[in-house]
Amino acid sequence: MNRLIDSILIPTDDSEGALAGAKHAIALASRTGADVHVLSVVAVHSDWEGITDAAESMYASFEDDAEDAVETIADMVRSHDSELEVTTTVKRGTPFQSIREYATRREIDVIAMGTKGRDGLDRVLLGSVTENVLRTARTPVLAVPPTTDTTEVDDIAFDEFLLPTDGSDGAAVAADWGIGLAGRLESMIHTVYSVDTSRLSKRNAPDELLEALEQSGEDAIDGVRTQATEAGVSITGAITTGSPADVILTSATERDVDMIVMGTHGRTGIGQWFLGSVTENVVRQADVPVFCVPVSAKSP
Repeated sequence: MNRLIDSILIPTDDSEGALAGAKHAIALASRTGADVHVLSVVAVHSDWEGITDAAESMYASFEDDAEDAVETIADMVRSHDSELEVTTTVKRGTPFQSIREYATRREIDVIAMGTKGRDGLDRVLLGSVTENVLRTARTPVLAVPPTTDTTEVDDIAFDEFLLPTDGSDGAAVAADWGIGLAGRLESMIHTVYSVDTSRLSKRNAPDELLEALEQSGEDAIDGVRTQATEAGVSITGAITTGSPADVILTSATERDVDMIVMGTHGRTGIGQWFLGSVTENVVRQADVPVFCVPVSAKSP
């Protein structure tokens, strides 16, 4: 990709959570020159099939609300950066599937969405939708917590990233994106490796095993450090003992980072972490956006 990110998709349900995702998407699009797509999905309800006229009336009302929701975001984009191209779409369907399919058909580079939204027949619960998108999308997802909804677009920073690694293929793809973004946005990277000894008995774990785990961490950190240095990106690295999710969340707080960049899947086994469950825990608990990169994502 010549611009690293050529297009960003913003799903919206007009909730505060969706607004938080939209603000970060707009800030990222403005910094990268990406085209913006705004999508609102009216959920189809199978139990309405027998009440066609009434259902159509309800759907029409929901679609009017959805049109207002996408136009609200589109107006935000235009008022912030008039040079950005904006496309708006309203459609019916299963929300997470519609988001994923739109991203695939339009060759979207990044999906940016809030981690929580509204519930009810006329609204999409972005919490569950976001999790389903994270599990199934082949596109990186910028998951934005609602705690950032008061941040103005002009105040959103991308100065420092936390880039966890476990030396897996998934972490390597995430590193490609994290370093690429850092180079484009002139950001600094902090990489961290967690030596998870929770499954080991201190009495029975041989020193050789602990040393091997730490050496794996050193190798993983060195690999990311070399890649970042070659790309001209400033980087620090640390090996920490503890639960991976806890290490990531604590490191993000201590480093006061603006975004966490991590893979959605990694390794399993002693000394390695399964980024699927770790990523979900981080997304649920983080106070900063989490840029989640699937193994299937194309390297920038």
